[in-house]
Amino acid sequence: MSQTLPAPAASPRAIVPVLAFAGIVAALMQTLVVPLIGDLPQLLGTTATDATWVITATLLAAAVVTPVSGRLGDLYGKRPVMLGCTALLVVGSLVCATASSVVPMIVGRAFQGAAMGLIPLGISVMRDLLPPERLGSSIALMSASLGIGGALGLPAAAAVAEYGSWRGLFWGAAVLALVVAALVHRFLPASGVTAGGRFDVVGALGLGVGLICVLLPITKGADWGWASGRTLVPLVAGVVVLLVWGAYELRTPDPLVDLRVTARPVVLLTNLASVVVGFAMYAQGLVVPQLLQLPTQTGYGLGQDMLQMGLWMAPGGIVMMVVSPVGARLSHARGPRTTLALGALIVSLGYLSAIALMGSTWGLLVAVCVMSAGVGFAYGAMPALIMGSVPISETASANSVNTLMRSIGTTVSSAVIGVVLSHMTTDLGGVPLPSESGFQVGLLLGAAAAALAAGVALLIPQRAARAAEESIESPVEPARA
Repeated sequence: MSQTLPAPAASPRAIVPVLAFAGIVAALMQTLVVPLIGDLPQLLGTTATDATWVITATLLAAAVVTPVSGRLGDLYGKRPVMLGCTALLVVGSLVCATASSVVPMIVGRAFQGAAMGLIPLGISVMRDLLPPERLGSSIALMSASLGIGGALGLPAAAAVAEYGSWRGLFWGAAVLALVVAALVHRFLPASGVTAGGRFDVVGALGLGVGLICVLLPITKGADWGWASGRTLVPLVAGVVVLLVWGAYELRTPDPLVDLRVTARPVVLLTNLASVVVGFAMYAQGLVVPQLLQLPTQTGYGLGQDMLQMGLWMAPGGIVMMVVSPVGARLSHARGPRTTLALGALIVSLGYLSAIALMGSTWGLLVAVCVMSAGVGFAYGAMPALIMGSVPISETASANSVNTLMRSIGTTVSSAVIGVVLSHMTTDLGGVPLPSESGFQVGLLLGAAAAALAAGVALLIPQRAARAAEESIESPVEPARA
């Protein structure tokens, strides 16, 4: 049984900036080590293969912990769980800052990944606390913080890595996390909306094991061999575990994820669209930076260093921030279904423009900004569709599952684009590099994925989508006993 307690008075002027800042800081962790990945073997005395676990651990931890943190937020309050996420981020950053070998670095990065729950929790807090007239634009901004943090973090991390100590990246992350914790503690009141029941420990363990078994071989398949037992055995085992987990969740009275709610057409189709949008968003982050950094001797590389590449990519994050209120107004006028479909089509157009303009830094900048505008529209629309279609006491859990769907899309994108670029190569001085046609295929895959996302969005029932928008625009009323 859920309950809604009177929430303390809260000023949107304080809540929205605090939550958006928290989301951006959490998202920064995604690109924090990108400038270091080539140097980590030397810095930590490890192999290049083992160094990639520094990124893999973050992705896996985010995927596993995000649904758990969402359910904990529904049960025990979102504010304390957000503070717990920031504590994990502080601990992880300190472990990384003091690491002298790869194992503690991997552990610290896993703790940092666990902080990704801040974003869906923050969106749910907005649903609980903000007045209806502020909700749409605020949710859009918070949801877009995932892309904003990643885009802005790359040049910042590159600058620190190039002109300062690499450990400074993690000391800085610890400081940012402490600032987030202080702001959340000071300005964020308890939302007052909680769900009844117990935490589903068995469901959390089952989902965690299943996700790791599925996502790990997808992430490492290129290194292990896609047909090897090392890849196929955990993949098959993960599918079996998730099927058993699903059967258990349908029977338990207090599930970690309410699969019956998840199966509602609006929720189901929005989550499917999230997977494909996540694929499309991440593909450009894999293709465009490499195009910018490849040497000009290839005939298609643009010869930028890491810092320059980050600066060319950064405007995309700013565009996402700027368009988020525009997308919110469009959702209010035409419904979030329309905004999601339009955003996906804009992303597809951006990919096609990147193919035409890939020989120019300015051309790629334009393409990145177009794609980022589309992602901003799409990411802002998805929480509106989700939250308007689930009970108020399950918003954090539902948003966390939606975030998980995006993570699955980005993981699959990393694997697919990685295979394309590693198999379609050209030779430069005896060194194999991704070929021009490989980049074109990668961009075409991104365009196709975005177009597919638009098609899935249009399958969402219009009347139900509109009802979802009207639902989140209604004030949260106290529940009656």
